[in-house]
Amino acid sequence: MSGNGLRRTATLLRQLRSNNATAIRGAPAFQMTSVQSVGEMGRSAANESAPYGSRFVSLQIVQQRMKSVGNIQKITAAMKMVAASRLKGAQVKMEKSRGLVMPLIRLLGDLPGVEAEKTMLVPISSDKGLCGGINTTVVKYSKAVLKLNEGKERNVSSMSIVGEKARAQLVKAYAESVKNVIVDLTKVPLTFATASLVTDSIMAEGAEKHQVIYNRFQSVISFRPTVATVCSSETYEKAAENGLNKFDEYELEGPERSEFLLDLSEFKMGAVVYNALCENSTSELGSRMQSMENSTKNAKDMLGRLTLLYNRTRQASITTELIEIISGASALEAKK
Repeated sequence: MSGNGLRRTATLLRQLRSNNATAIRGAPAFQMTSVQSVGEMGRSAANESAPYGSRFVSLQIVQQRMKSVGNIQKITAAMKMVAASRLKGAQVKMEKSRGLVMPLIRLLGDLPGVEAEKTMLVPISSDKGLCGGINTTVVKYSKAVLKLNEGKERNVSSMSIVGEKARAQLVKAYAESVKNVIVDLTKVPLTFATASLVTDSIMAEGAEKHQVIYNRFQSVISFRPTVATVCSSETYEKAAENGLNKFDEYELEGPERSEFLLDLSEFKMGAVVYNALCENSTSELGSRMQSMENSTKNAKDMLGRLTLLYNRTRQASITTELIEIISGASALEAKK
């Protein structure tokens, strides 16, 4: 279009906007009808891309939504990379902890069905969220085990909670049963010394039976809820006399039998807690990596849909303006 044509179109558009719709009196009836129908076509084209229940879509609002979704996508992608970088080291530490606890389980046994007057549950969860359903699974199993223990005679159950996420859900329902709450373990390096401090605070309550509930790591996308049982030295001594463990199959040198079993039971409790912390930490990283990958994909899909909506809305508004210019020019020419 030449410069004269542009100036002429701009002049016609200013004249059209300065007059009201009723000011066009000389135009024939069919011209007004055609102008209205063209305007309705433009509005319908703009409304096709709008969400259901809204009259129009603001380009500024869509741009803000696209920006926020893009920022979320960057954050979730970064969280996935961080979890993936920490997963390998956590797996190595977890495998070493299994080598520490498995010989003790073979020696003393697990004995989940042993009756005890005082039983303490130790649910182990994470301090942070955005890691799938591992914390919810620990809470569900804790409630089920606690309900099972309450149905037994001469059994008093209590809880020592490890992790902020399990505390937030269990304290509300079982405030009277909660004895200890241990949080912020992720702020210090996870070592056997840290697990020993946690074990000392748990065993200070004097329970005869401890049930540690945690997530056992299987793969990046799979974990298995596990309940590990640690009993007192008296229980292990009775189990050895009844042939329920392999303690009497070994020739051991050292202190007396009862004192040796006491040392072994305390060491097993520390090893089980350390292994549970390592297993749950590895499961948390694997679950977070998978969750952040899914979140990144969802954000990418949403950003694509918002981009399409923005382009359609912008194109519809441009088409509507062009239709108004052409229709106004036609109406003024018909008036002349």
